[in-house]
Amino acid sequence: MNIEEKASYCLNCKVKPCSKKGCPLENDIPAFIKEIKENHFDKAYEILSQTTVLQGVCGRICPHEKQCQGSCVRGIKGEPVSIGELEAYTFDLEKDNKESLLRCYEKEEKLNLNKKVAVIGGGPSGLTCAAFLARKGIDVTIYEKYDYLGGLLVHGIPEFRLPKKIVEDTVNKILALGVKVEYKKELGKNLSLKELIKTYDKVFLGIGANVSSKMGVEGEELDGVYGGNELLEYNLHPDYKGKTVCVIGGGNVAMDCARTVKKLGAEKVNVIYRRAREQMPAEAKEIEDAKNEGINFMFQNNIVKIIGNNNVCKAELIKTKLIQKEGDTRLSPVNVEGSNYQINTDYIIMALGSKPEEFVKDLGLNLNKWGNIEVDENYKTSNPKIYAGGDLAGVKGTVAWAARSGRDAANSIIEDLKKGN
Repeated sequence: MNIEEKASYCLNCKVKPCSKKGCPLENDIPAFIKEIKENHFDKAYEILSQTTVLQGVCGRICPHEKQCQGSCVRGIKGEPVSIGELEAYTFDLEKDNKESLLRCYEKEEKLNLNKKVAVIGGGPSGLTCAAFLARKGIDVTIYEKYDYLGGLLVHGIPEFRLPKKIVEDTVNKILALGVKVEYKKELGKNLSLKELIKTYDKVFLGIGANVSSKMGVEGEELDGVYGGNELLEYNLHPDYKGKTVCVIGGGNVAMDCARTVKKLGAEKVNVIYRRAREQMPAEAKEIEDAKNEGINFMFQNNIVKIIGNNNVCKAELIKTKLIQKEGDTRLSPVNVEGSNYQINTDYIIMALGSKPEEFVKDLGLNLNKWGNIEVDENYKTSNPKIYAGGDLAGVKGTVAWAARSGRDAANSIIEDLKKGN
């Protein structure tokens, strides 16, 4: 089907489960698709822009099968509407127009509050927060540790999934709203939170949480063991050519690592996951793409030891079985005693989730038991001048949820500024 046919496939449901149940941002999906049907593409973009500024990003990388398309009425008896493709298409028609977001917001009532907000971090939550503040006339400055904006959209998601040009076009539209940027400013190094609090009326923290989690197994400290998040962020890969690599985990970061390693010349890539295929949190399309690229999946296997001298040479695995634990809603993996075995490998990549950097503990803010900054329902921290969102605040780990937290935090900040808080 072409784009027009894919748009016409939408039933324009009045109950909108794709929006209200499936989309973290609650985009008005039937409404923007209706405008595509009628060839009102600028209007379709405008509708999306009321709830998101990451149309070209989310349209490409969101786990659509688990979110909007997973709630599509059409999908009950057949294929769901291609919502992600339609969203990306709508953005692409506007991608070269830097002022398209500015056009969408030009009729917005601007608040003459004479207030300033600092946004720390230029990833999905920070960019969205800045945009939704700027659209209301708030003076916003983003402080970014790199010399570019986008965060994990640039260094965490490979080019084959999200072209850097799409991120650049997205950023340019947001900056056109009047958002200012200070590059190469890193919290805890050459940027002080205490000083920012003195200078700005409010501060939003959206620096992410990109330190790879560890399993605590023997041998994890060996030279050949890497954290998946750091490999993707810093792009400091070893030479994989002709090598065997094991990637531990079942999420999108694991898929991105496995596919990247394969494209960089690894002879064999094993994805080791302790649960079943049906329980993998990675998007179905990413899993299928990985399989089609020759990546081997080892389900219901758990790594228990890494053996080697400086360079990894073996991984000890154990088989798992899935059982229903009392009070648990899903099957849990349990190691099968006596099923241990070893496989040869050159490198091991841990892609099991992430946590905030150590310096976050020294910011003087309350943290939860996982080390994330604790926020209330309005994304306000224990300091009333500071808000936080995205991975740093323990928000669900997708770009759309991070963006939702940035948007809602911006609205919360605006309401507090209006009240003089």
